[in-house]
Amino acid sequence: MRSGKLVIAQGGGPTAVINQSLVGAVLEARLFPQIERIYGARYGVRGIVDEDFVDLSVESRANLEAVAATSSSALGSTRDKPDLAYCRNIFASLKAHGASWFLYIGGNDSADTVRIVSEEAARESYDLRSIHIPKTIDNDLMENDHAPGFPSAARFVAQAVMGADLDNRSLPGVYVAVVMGRHSGFLTAASAAARTVEGDGPHLIYLPERTFDKAKFLSEIQTVHDRLGRCVVALSEGIHDTDGTPLSIKLAKTAETDAHGNVQLSGTGALGDLLCGEIKSKLGLKRVRGDTFGYLQRSFAGCASDVDRREAREVGEFAVKQAIWGAVDGSVTIRRIGNYAIDYALVELAKVGGKTKVMPDEFIAPWGSDVTPAFLEYLRPLLGRDVPQSAHLRGGDIAKVLKR
Repeated sequence: MRSGKLVIAQGGGPTAVINQSLVGAVLEARLFPQIERIYGARYGVRGIVDEDFVDLSVESRANLEAVAATSSSALGSTRDKPDLAYCRNIFASLKAHGASWFLYIGGNDSADTVRIVSEEAARESYDLRSIHIPKTIDNDLMENDHAPGFPSAARFVAQAVMGADLDNRSLPGVYVAVVMGRHSGFLTAASAAARTVEGDGPHLIYLPERTFDKAKFLSEIQTVHDRLGRCVVALSEGIHDTDGTPLSIKLAKTAETDAHGNVQLSGTGALGDLLCGEIKSKLGLKRVRGDTFGYLQRSFAGCASDVDRREAREVGEFAVKQAIWGAVDGSVTIRRIGNYAIDYALVELAKVGGKTKVMPDEFIAPWGSDVTPAFLEYLRPLLGRDVPQSAHLRGGDIAKVLKR
C-alpha cells in the first residue's frame, strides 16, 4: 500500500471559495492513516520548489473551518507557468520530501503543471499520485459544467451591476462596467442575472466570444438611451477587434505581461476610460461613468454562493478519495445532472490542461450584445440562495396642472 506525505498547493487567481477546496482535501486526507503528514506549499508550486511548506496536519479543525469560510488563497498563490525544467524541480522536491500524493488547486495552466509532473514521476517510475482540483472565476475549464469560484464571482457581478443600475435609474446617464474575462465571457454575462423587470440593466453586454465593433457599440448605446433615457453596459476586459487583439492591449502604452505571456488586462481603468470618452465625444452625452471591477470580483468577502461553497469543498474531498482509491492521475470535473444536481468525475489531465472553454453560441444573443434565456437558466442555480432582487415603485403618474 502506498504511504507517505501529501502535498497540496493553490495556484492562479484567488477566489471566494478556494479555501473550501483546501480544507475539504485536508480534512478528508486525515481520515486515511497511510497519509503520514499533510504539507501545504506556500505560494503555489514556487513553494514546492523553494521547499516552503507548512504542516497542515497540526491545524485544529476549528481553525481550518474558519479558513474555509475566508476568501482568497490561505496558502498564497503564484502566477508562475512552469515549463519542463520547472516541473522537474517540482518533482525533485516532492520526491525529496517523500511525497506520495500531489494535489494542485487551480485553473487550466495548473492542470497542465500537474500533467507534466505526473509524466515526470512516471518516467522515473516514482509512485506519485497527482490530482488537479478545479478552480477559476473565468469558468473556462474544459470538461466542466462550471468551475468552483465562478458562481461566487458571478453572484458578485450580478449584485454589483444591480446596484449600479439602481444608481443609474436615480441619476440617469450611461454607465459602463468592465468585468474580468480574457477569452471567456461567462463572468460578464452573469451581469444579466441582475435584471428583474423590463428596463432593468444591463441593457447591453459585450463578450470576448464576439468581435467588438466600436461603431455598433456607440449606435446601440444611442438607441437604448433614446428609448430609456439611460443605458447600463457590461463588457469583458478581453473584448477585441477583427484581428483578435484586445482593445486593452491596443490602448496600453507599455504592455505588462505575466509568466504566461498574458498582457495585464485587469487592474487598469484604461479600457473603461477610453470607451466612456468615446461615448461623450461621439454621442454628446454628458453624464457618462465607468468602473473597472478589477480584483474585487475574485475574493469579495460575504458574497459567496452557498452552492459554490459546498461544491468547492466536495471537489477537494473527491480529489483525496481519487488519490487514495483511484488508479490514475487526473483532473476533477463537475458534471451537471438535470436542473439542478451535480456529479464529480476524474478525467485525463490533457483534456483540461492548457485548454480554454468559451461560452457556447446558444448562450449568446444572435445580435451579439446580450445573452439568451438558456444562459440565465444555466446560471441561476449556481448563484445560490437569497440573491437580492430589486423592486420599483408602481404608482401611476399624476396629471400635470400648470400650463407652461
